[in-house]
Amino acid sequence: MSDSENSIFLSRPRTGINRLNKYELEEARTHRLKHLRMWIVTREILSYLYFLWTIYTLTYSNRNSNAFVQHDYTKITTINEYWSWLENSFVENIRAQKWYNNKLSTDLRGFTNDKFNRLIGWTTVRQVRVKSETCKAQSTTQLLNITCESDYDLFNEDQRTFQPGWINENHTTINYSSSIRNAYLYRTSKQLNTYIYISDHKTYGSGEYVNEIRGLLTDIQKNLSTLQKLGWIDEKTRAVIIQCTLYNPNAQLFTSVTFLAEFLPIGGMLPTARFEPIHLQGYFIILSL
Repeated sequence: MSDSENSIFLSRPRTGINRLNKYELEEARTHRLKHLRMWIVTREILSYLYFLWTIYTLTYSNRNSNAFVQHDYTKITTINEYWSWLENSFVENIRAQKWYNNKLSTDLRGFTNDKFNRLIGWTTVRQVRVKSETCKAQSTTQLLNITCESDYDLFNEDQRTFQPGWINENHTTINYSSSIRNAYLYRTSKQLNTYIYISDHKTYGSGEYVNEIRGLLTDIQKNLSTLQKLGWIDEKTRAVIIQCTLYNPNAQLFTSVTFLAEFLPIGGMLPTARFEPIHLQGYFIILSL
């Protein structure tokens, strides 16, 4: 035998190929499928844990000692008192007024009257109404000349478009501004990009009649005074929802503000306020990493 045949660098060992039989192949296939299923389950568990962590972070990291504080307005019980609060206390504080030395706050455009919070966008006043013909008075109430008013639900919500003063006519002889006419225009959730609102008393639809509080303070007060004279809030009103978003640059705090006034068919009013502070600084730091 030559040296080339005995060299370990040139010769190759003869190894046999161990082929799997039918049972071994089936067992290997089953093991692989189990491995894939286990990975799918593990991935779903990790996704679920990440979702829980996100919910936990959003819920418990928004607590801040500088959260927005507002005076309680739950003592309001009538429509007139509500208009008085809206035109005076609310609107006058939604725009920055003069400084303590009576100088104009020309450098605080967009800020509220506390000079700390800034409005993001504009404030909206949304109204939910019921149809006029949904309540049928009994003979006794007709004799006593008692007006029958129905409660609100998603099926008797009024979704018609009116002229100022809740007039069904197509034309009006009085030339109102576009903001007044738009307040009597029903808009859907798709147009408003809104969702249903759930309160302690009712669940309200996402389409409403909307009055936007924007522009100069004098124009806002003039529009609200006109709407009050036209009876924009009347016996068919079931809810008025005021919403705005504030940003405090000193505390780096966003606050979602909602004032809800629910008008009961038997009379009376249920005013509630909701403030949801959101501290986004931690999220920005995480995203920047």
